[in-house]
Amino acid sequence: MREFDVIVIGSGGGSKITSPAAKLGLKVAVIEKGPLGGTCLNRGCIPSKMLIHPADVAIAVREARKFDIHNDPKFTVDFAKLVNRISATVDGDSASISAGYTRNPNITFYAGEGKFISNKVIKVGNEEITADKIFITVGARPQIPSISGLEGTPFMTSTEALRNTTLPKKLIVLGGGYIGTELGFAYAAFGTEVHFIVRSTLLRHEDQQIASEFQKVFSKYHDVHLHSTINRVAYSNGQFTVFYTQDGAQKELSAESLLVATGVTCNTDTLNLQNTDIEVDDNGFVKVNDCLQTTVDGVYAFGDCIGRYLFRHSANFEGEYLFENIFVKPSKQAIKYPPVPHAVFSHPQIAGVGLTQEQAKAAGIDCVVGVNNYSSSGMGMALLAESGFVKIIVERSSRKLIGAHIVGDEASNMIHLLIAFMNMNATLDDLLRMIYIHPALPEIVRNAARKAKAAIDT
Repeated sequence: MREFDVIVIGSGGGSKITSPAAKLGLKVAVIEKGPLGGTCLNRGCIPSKMLIHPADVAIAVREARKFDIHNDPKFTVDFAKLVNRISATVDGDSASISAGYTRNPNITFYAGEGKFISNKVIKVGNEEITADKIFITVGARPQIPSISGLEGTPFMTSTEALRNTTLPKKLIVLGGGYIGTELGFAYAAFGTEVHFIVRSTLLRHEDQQIASEFQKVFSKYHDVHLHSTINRVAYSNGQFTVFYTQDGAQKELSAESLLVATGVTCNTDTLNLQNTDIEVDDNGFVKVNDCLQTTVDGVYAFGDCIGRYLFRHSANFEGEYLFENIFVKPSKQAIKYPPVPHAVFSHPQIAGVGLTQEQAKAAGIDCVVGVNNYSSSGMGMALLAESGFVKIIVERSSRKLIGAHIVGDEASNMIHLLIAFMNMNATLDDLLRMIYIHPALPEIVRNAARKAKAAIDT
C-alpha cells in the first residue's frame, strides 16, 4: 500500500487543496474518474456560459429593431462550429491540468474511480493508497427521475446538451430550475422551439417577487407548461413524446430532443462509504461538522457533496478555508460563510444574495423592502427596459442590508455591489452615502435604497 500525506478525491473544487499542498512539499495523490477540472470546467459553469453568451448576442441581434436598427431578417447560427469551439477550449484547459500534474513531482494522479475499503484506505484500480489527510470533493451529477419509458432513450442531461452539435428544431425541457432555464434559453435563442414542462413554477427557490417577474418575462419567449405532472415518456422513430397531466387534463407533447434537468444527485454513492465510518444523510450528502470534517478523524469533505451550497464559488471558499486551517495555520476555527451569492444566467438574468423576503418573514425579522424598476432609471431608458427590477431587504431596527435580489440585464454583475456592502455589514445609510455614476445601471440600486429609506422613515 502506497502512503501519501494527502489524498484528494475529485479534481474540481479539490484543486484548492491539491496544488497548494504540493507546493508545501507534501506528497499528494489526486483521484479523478473523469476529465480533470470537474463539473465546472467540463460540464457546468464554463461551457454553459460559453454557450449562453452567444445566445445573449443572438437575442440582442434579434431585438435590435426596437432600437431602430434593422438587419437581414434571415438569422443563422453555425451551431456545430460553436459547440466544437467550446468543447475544444474546455478540453484544452482540462489537458493543461494533467500537464501541470505531470510536471509536479509531489503530485501523483490516479485516473479512475476511488473506493474506500476502510476509513483511511482507498483502492484505485488495483492499487491501495492511504494518507493522514483525505479530502472528499466528488461533486454531484444530473439526477435522472423515475419516469416510465425514459430509461434507454437518447435523452440529454446538461452534460450531453453542452456537447450536442446538432441544433434540434424542437426541444422539450423537463424541469424549471436554473439548469433547465439556462440551457433551454440558449437553445431557443439559436432557433430551437423549446417547451418547458414544469412541476410547479419556474425558479421556485428564488424570492417570490423575483421568480414571478422572471416567469412573466420568460413565458413571453418560451412555451412554459406549469403545474404539470409527467406520467410517462415514449420514444419512437426519432421522436420523444411526453405524456403529462396539467390542471387535471391529460396532455402530450412531442419533439425530436428531450433535456432532463430535474436536479442533481450526490456522487458519494460511488465511494463505497459503507466500508467506513463516514456518515451521509438521507440524500447521500456527506455529514461534516463546522470544520468540514467528516465523522472520521482526518477525513474532510467540501463542495457539492456536502449539500450546503451547490456552487463552484462556495466550493472554492470551503477549499481555501480547509487549506488555511489545516496546512498553513492549523486551527479548529469553524468555517464562517460570508453572504453566499448566486446567479441564473438565463434571459432575463437573476442574481441574489442574503435572505429572500419570505425567509426574512419566516425568521420573524421586521424588515422593509425597497424595489425599483429598471425602467425608472437613466440607463433603463437607454435600454428601453420593459421589465426587471432591483429589490433590497433591510432590517428595520439596525437598518442593515440583509438581502438583495435582481432580475434584469447584467444582474450577475450588478449584485456584486450589494455583496460587497453585505460583507461589510453595511446599512441602508451606507448605500445612500456613496455617489453613483449617472446614468449607470447601479443607480437602480440607489433608487431601491431610497424607497427602503422612505418606508423606514414613514
